[in-house]
Amino acid sequence: MSEHPQFYLTAPSPCPYLPERFERKVFTHLVGDRADALNDVLTQGGFRRSQNIAYRPACEGCRACVSVRVVVDEFEWTRSLKRVWRDNSHLERRERPPLPSSEQYSVFRAYLDARHADGGMADMTVLDYAMMVEDTHVDTRIFEYREPGGRTRGPLIASALTDVLSDGLSMVYSFYEPEGPYGSLGTFMILDHLVRAKAMGLPYVYLGYWVDGSDKMAYKTRFQPQERLSTKGWVRT
Repeated sequence: MSEHPQFYLTAPSPCPYLPERFERKVFTHLVGDRADALNDVLTQGGFRRSQNIAYRPACEGCRACVSVRVVVDEFEWTRSLKRVWRDNSHLERRERPPLPSSEQYSVFRAYLDARHADGGMADMTVLDYAMMVEDTHVDTRIFEYREPGGRTRGPLIASALTDVLSDGLSMVYSFYEPEGPYGSLGTFMILDHLVRAKAMGLPYVYLGYWVDGSDKMAYKTRFQPQERLSTKGWVRT
């Protein structure tokens, strides 16, 4: 990998979060021996990872996408968040290397069809999913959440693809079974990452972008205290 990575700018495309707006992204490749270090620096600078690409919005006249990270040691367990944790505490939580499976894809496909049928990932095939999971040159894990199965593995109901950084866990993508007697699995996975980060001595959990005015992103405000990246650096909210 070059000491000075090359950055590129995408062409405008419709914004997935705000109507009647267009997005552009600046991106670079995460490959080679220095991929982990570069991913650290770029994530701290507001980039996100997708496979071996690191990107961040570079939209003309718009700064709605704001990087957010939760402060682990001071995290506030509200009554509703404690209830989510308690209601899902029976689930088996396992950390695995970034290897895709047909079981993961089945849950992923059900999640997309139910929650994001008109989104940019709606047409992803099993091969596309495999690339999303395993095409990584950085320290990546996949966390699986299962119903208890006794001596055998219980059914998979949720997964999170996560990068391990020098200062935190960065949630790349998470998905869950949209049907059944499960409540707030997305919230539960974030809580689990906060618990894991604390046990690992990591100060932050990165949640990606929060977009003011986007209902899709409103849930991220539940996790406090958090820091948001501004022109002055990371600022506590």
